[in-house]
Amino acid sequence: MKIGYDAKRAFLNTSGLGNYSRNTLNALQKYFPDHHYALFSPEVKAAMLEQQDKFEVVAPENAHSGFKKAIWRSIQLSDEIKDHNLDLFHGLSNELPKGIHKTSIPTLVTIHDLIFIRYPEFYKTLDRAIYFRKTKYACNAATKILAISQQTKDDIIDFIDVDPEKIEILHQAISPLFFENANTGKIKEKYKLPNDFILAVGTVEERKNQLSIIKALVEKNIKLPLVLVGNPTSYCNDIHKYIAEKQLHNRVIFLKNIPEADLAGLYQLAQLSIYISVFEGFGLPVIESMACGCPVITSKASCLPETAGDAAVLCSPQNIDELGNNIEKILTDTNFRKELIMKGRVRANEFQPKKYVEKLISLYAELIG
Repeated sequence: MKIGYDAKRAFLNTSGLGNYSRNTLNALQKYFPDHHYALFSPEVKAAMLEQQDKFEVVAPENAHSGFKKAIWRSIQLSDEIKDHNLDLFHGLSNELPKGIHKTSIPTLVTIHDLIFIRYPEFYKTLDRAIYFRKTKYACNAATKILAISQQTKDDIIDFIDVDPEKIEILHQAISPLFFENANTGKIKEKYKLPNDFILAVGTVEERKNQLSIIKALVEKNIKLPLVLVGNPTSYCNDIHKYIAEKQLHNRVIFLKNIPEADLAGLYQLAQLSIYISVFEGFGLPVIESMACGCPVITSKASCLPETAGDAAVLCSPQNIDELGNNIEKILTDTNFRKELIMKGRVRANEFQPKKYVEKLISLYAELIG
């Protein structure tokens, strides 16, 4: 098979959709090297992928400006794809190039979430309009839609009015790094971490709800430091204000731009991981934590119970008292903690990259054949 990909995120995004794209492409090349993979991107950075030289990489010539790169990816890419005689094209991040429906090439698009529709207050008006137009086109033009969770499938049906038969659910994989032992001593020293801490991974934004974690620690008088890993947003202002009011300056640590190998070490060092988001399309940190042997508290909201299975403690995202009680239980009940870790490792095994791409290749063959 000769398969093309919208690989912009793989080359240009260091987290989120970028990780999904890289994990998918790396696993395909590792476990199914006999197929031909063509990566289309408006810009290419070196060494973003394992064995990057084994992929065919297609980028525009002399497209120095951001505008020219955007035009190439959104409008000109369909003609480029036709010239490469692909068997299938896969849009890895919520969109397909304009005009792809006029080609005879089977297409697949991965839709990660429709949070911009469900929670419009978290997005700028222009951004929402652009996201909606691109997502709706991709869903209508695609031969098949790949939803990363049942929640995302339901939202595609409800908000885009797509036939359910057109949508396939395939839970995404996590990086193999999270199944390996990290050099925790080196990582602890590198980031100047305390001996024991609680970890929360994800962009520091209102939807991720990190302030509720801090409030729960204060309410239950839990002295363990909290490490927040993620890029900051204006929501950080609310967090810093609360930290100042409660004099918590030495108990909340902010980190960002952490490589995946180091992130695995942070999970392995942490006493527990908390991901108490209001809404998600999947919630990768839940599974990453489990793979690293770190017990997890996550939210009862959206897809997170689907993601966690029976291997995490579930809380209402805004119930501070419930969250605090569960933090205390994991920190003090050794047997309960061990049970969570054991269940978590079993659950995480379902998200191994090899299992994911085996299912993906099967779907490709079905669409082509």
